[in-house]
Amino acid sequence: MDFTYNPNQIALYDSNHTLLAEVTFPDTDQNTVNINHTFVDDSLRGQGIAGQLLEAAAKQLRSQGKKAVPTCSYAVAWFEKHPEYGDLLK
Repeated sequence: MDFTYNPNQIALYDSNHTLLAEVTFPDTDQNTVNINHTFVDDSLRGQGIAGQLLEAAAKQLRSQGKKAVPTCSYAVAWFEKHPEYGDLLK
């Protein structure tokens, strides 16, 4: 996937710059983000895009030394299924 990395967002856009998928994680303090939203367009559902977005976000947070508080229901479930990223949870 050719994700676009923006501050506090990782997104996927089509060739017309229409948002197709995203995960958002605003800062709650200098070292913590709130993973509060995951979206995948109906046309891409069932292809694992949301999981790829969460993994990209987790890797980015790890590289930045940040912790996460997932409040999006998908993010909560994703972290439960991926204990290898449990060190990121605050």
